[in-house]
Amino acid sequence: MPKTIDQLITDAGHILVMQADNPDGDSLASALALEQILGDMGKQVSLYCGVQVPTYLRHLEGWDRVSPDIPNQFDLSIIVDTSADSLFGQLAASGQRPWVAAKPCIVIDHHPVENSIPYATIVHNETAVATGEIIYELARKFDWLRNQTANEMLAVSILADSLGLMTQATTARSIHIIGSLVEEGVNLAELENRRREMMRKSPAIVAYKGRLLQRIQYSEDGRIATIDIPFDEIEAYSNEYNPSVLVLDEMRLTTGVDVAIAFKTYPDGKITGKVRCNYGKAIGNDLASHFGGGGHPYASGFKIQDGRPFNEVKSECIRYATELLDKLEEDTPYETV
Repeated sequence: MPKTIDQLITDAGHILVMQADNPDGDSLASALALEQILGDMGKQVSLYCGVQVPTYLRHLEGWDRVSPDIPNQFDLSIIVDTSADSLFGQLAASGQRPWVAAKPCIVIDHHPVENSIPYATIVHNETAVATGEIIYELARKFDWLRNQTANEMLAVSILADSLGLMTQATTARSIHIIGSLVEEGVNLAELENRRREMMRKSPAIVAYKGRLLQRIQYSEDGRIATIDIPFDEIEAYSNEYNPSVLVLDEMRLTTGVDVAIAFKTYPDGKITGKVRCNYGKAIGNDLASHFGGGGHPYASGFKIQDGRPFNEVKSECIRYATELLDKLEEDTPYETV
């Protein structure tokens, strides 16, 4: 009989908690919450991500324990916040993928299952606003203890992916869970203050943001806003602040814009896209999956490494986004009086 999540965890002494190459507030906070929960069970826990944790996430205590290296010995891996094997490019490039694939693996995710992890023992995928919401429910089901730090990280996870409980994917259950975590001692104001302190920007970053804003391009009668970020700027500014994150909100909140897309280009030909959509224009996951990525209807991303010229990829992205928006409008019934 196949083992359950709880049985696999019980049998493991050393557990590797893994994030994909696009860490965000949900993935990092979920990983840190599991580190606390599993640690209190007496497990040795290692945290993995193939890329450096972005600066804007470093208000979360414990981010510096995340490593790009797989430990020599572990018994079980738990992948959080993705079911897409394609998002573990660094794992494959480093030659560490076979070592992970040889061990039992649990996937805990809240995205629609696409390009799922082929070596996963269990894929636990539920509809939820964030992975932290699923971990909270698993903790209740299996009677896992949650200390104060674990509760704080679960709250951060849910608030991050729900944009403060304001996205369409937010449910009454999401709000109830946050309420329960507050009742158990989580101070939301304190968490927000920590985040705001880390969000402070140097004068150089503020000046760079101004230059980025001047370079925004608008397509399809202003419905689609794009920004192109070359590698020299990624190198110069990413350690202090993610260039995409600097301007995506302003792009998305510009009058007439439905979808904002930030492109990054790299010397090896890699192209990444970060997508943000306005309410009622939920095409993000469909747009990203067209290019082998994934995410949420309102926030998604993709990575292309097939050598296509950037201008070709950008044109196709704008064209397909336009098709999706047009189809969305066609499928939306008009209200009648």
